[in-house]
Amino acid sequence: METSKTVRLRLRFYEDVNESIDQVRQKFENFAQESTSDFKISVCENHIWMNIVGEKKKYWSPHLHIELEPIKNQTHIRALFGPDQTLWTFFMFLHFVVAGVFIIFGMMLYSNISLKQSYANDLLVMGLMVIVWFLLYFIARQIRSNGYGQMDELEALFQKILK
Repeated sequence: METSKTVRLRLRFYEDVNESIDQVRQKFENFAQESTSDFKISVCENHIWMNIVGEKKKYWSPHLHIELEPIKNQTHIRALFGPDQTLWTFFMFLHFVVAGVFIIFGMMLYSNISLKQSYANDLLVMGLMVIVWFLLYFIARQIRSNGYGQMDELEALFQKILK
């Protein structure tokens, strides 16, 4: 997958394997037991999580979530790259704060217009919140682009385990 050439917000890929779910899961469990210190693999039923750990882990390091689905005599694999959970939670918190400030000042704007009072400050703050939203978006895109190399590493490890 060409991670740097995609425009999707959440990078994902799919693969069909001519093995049962148990066989695929066993490959990941075996690799997790003999794994290197750079990667951590967690297996829980039909879900597998691959994380980068140790010295290679940065705040922008991605993780790979793999879901196994049975299809006749095959296994359909859905893989989804995601940000670190702590970073994602922080960004969601910031988005909620910005949205809350925007809504509060929107209500104040409506009140001031209704009362025929000055509302320039309300418009200014709401405009700043829109700018902050765009800023958060571009920061998130930059953080994701920092992780492209590690996404490729995780996908290469995924392919190595399946072979």
